Amino acid sequence: MKFRIGHGYDVHALGEGLRLVLGGVEIEHTKGCIAHSDGDVLIHAICDALLGAAALGDIGKHFPDTSSEFKGIDSRILLTRVAQTLTAEGYTISNIDSTIAMQRPKLRPHIDSMRNQIAKVIGIDISDVSVKATTTEHLGFEGEELGVSATAVALIYKK
Repeated sequence: MKFRIGHGYDVHALGEGLRLVLGGVEIEHTKGCIAHSDGDVLIHAICDALLGAAALGDIGKHFPDTSSEFKGIDSRILLTRVAQTLTAEGYTISNIDSTIAMQRPKLRPHIDSMRNQIAKVIGIDISDVSVKATTTEHLGFEGEELGVSATAVALIYKK
């Protein structure tokens, strides 16, 4: 088997009164992501990790923010398309490990729902999806509650 590893990173500014969607889960908060799509930084980082592992470019190449087709789109649709692209290229997704950096709100109560959504969308077992959350101890743009970032690593393989 040929194994490949990819890394993804995404960041969005936060704005008052917008929806906050992370890992396909809407989370109650006073701020949400300023974005062309739904701003789901976690799913965007996972898409980049998967695409990168297969050397297929990045999320912007496949789903440009200049296209009206993707305005306000649910990022789970983008992740579905990425998974389908990998399958068409002969790859199987083995596992994903990801981290969200955000000062508030506390994300621990939502982690299992995020893992479930991601696993369901890409067709792998929930035990193969790791989502972690951290604060930045009030440092940087995440700590100052100006934005949120996410990183992801994905392992894929081809038989």
